[in-house]
Amino acid sequence: MESEIIGLIGLLVVMGLLLLRVPIAVALICVSFVGISLILGTKQAWGILSVIPYNFAAKWTLSSIPMFLLMGFMAHHGGLTKGLFAAARLWLSRLPGGLAVAAVLGCSGFAAVSGSSVACAAAMGRIAVPQMIKYNYAPTLATGAVAAGGTLGALIPPSILLILFGIFTETSINLLFIGSIGVGVFSAAAYVLMIVVRAWLNPELAPPVDDNPSWGERISILTEVWPVIVLFAVVLGGMFSGLFTATEAGAVGAFMTIVISFIKKTLTFTALKATLVETLTTTASLFFIAIGASLFIRFLTFAGTDDLIADIILQLGTDRFLLILGLIGVYIIMGMFIDPLGTMLLTIPLVMPVLDKLDIPLVWFGVFLVKMLEIGMITPPIGLNVFVLKTVVERDITLGIIFKGVMWFIAVDILVVLLMIFFPQLVLYLPSIAS
Repeated sequence: MESEIIGLIGLLVVMGLLLLRVPIAVALICVSFVGISLILGTKQAWGILSVIPYNFAAKWTLSSIPMFLLMGFMAHHGGLTKGLFAAARLWLSRLPGGLAVAAVLGCSGFAAVSGSSVACAAAMGRIAVPQMIKYNYAPTLATGAVAAGGTLGALIPPSILLILFGIFTETSINLLFIGSIGVGVFSAAAYVLMIVVRAWLNPELAPPVDDNPSWGERISILTEVWPVIVLFAVVLGGMFSGLFTATEAGAVGAFMTIVISFIKKTLTFTALKATLVETLTTTASLFFIAIGASLFIRFLTFAGTDDLIADIILQLGTDRFLLILGLIGVYIIMGMFIDPLGTMLLTIPLVMPVLDKLDIPLVWFGVFLVKMLEIGMITPPIGLNVFVLKTVVERDITLGIIFKGVMWFIAVDILVVLLMIFFPQLVLYLPSIAS
């Protein structure tokens, strides 16, 4: 019991440090080292600290992370994604709220090659929000569409969060990616439907655009987006067909992105340098955090805290529906204050024993978890996508305006989550075909 108490105290200390904005990797490693020292002794703690980082970093599947990051950064700096919003605008501007719809679909396309919500929101925010403001769209709708659309970056494959979830839970990354496709597409479609209905009922929210592009212009702009379509088809098609694994898909995608950028003559030294620097720094940061999480999971295992919490939860009831509703509340609250990666890595060791005992499919839970984490990216008071978007829009657009705009999208997200609960095949159907 003494070790279990140490584990509970360690868990509370980590959460407190994160609320104080201590870097998550530092908090996890320090608390884990102290906790293991108290349970096993300092010598054993040093031994574990020297072994786990290597054992974790040596996992072959982790090589998919820098590959997908390289693909996303190269696509961005190589200009392969810059035509997404322009193409969507020319084809959809005549719809009610067409520019906001174009922003959501542009985010979806960017998500297919980036895997990052923040990068998606920042890139589309620079392009789409000024265009919508120019056509007198309500700032709440303009910013809300981009901030929420950016959350698709971690849901539509490739997703760094899903890769890490797969590694920590030993779940097939291929099946996680395939399962997230249905939810990602459904989420984008739900956003679009909500925008169209709101703009149709209240035209002042999104005044009609006078542009009347010719079919020649519409066809011509597609030449700007073919790289994204090709990358998405090859990477996801290869994994879906079993031609290559997620790790191999990342390497193929990164190589193709470099080749396409070379063909389009956008592979400049500046773009390549920025791509490599951002890939290396982001990979190092993610690995540092993941190593901290590995140590923390080992600490909780030694302490027996994970089993203790699982037993407490199961004593309260074994109803799956009530458990998932409880997790929704937990993830929404944690998402308000802790970044998505920190929330995921803190909760995985605590919920895994419960998932095993209630026989909840890990593929379904992984997609559900990432969806909840992405809701946290736009939930006040600390919605990371909202703060990132604020840095790239006009100064008179306040955080309050953006948070007001995302509320409609949060409501849609909650509806999507409920549909995932009542209709789990929304996630599991495609993986059942592929497996």
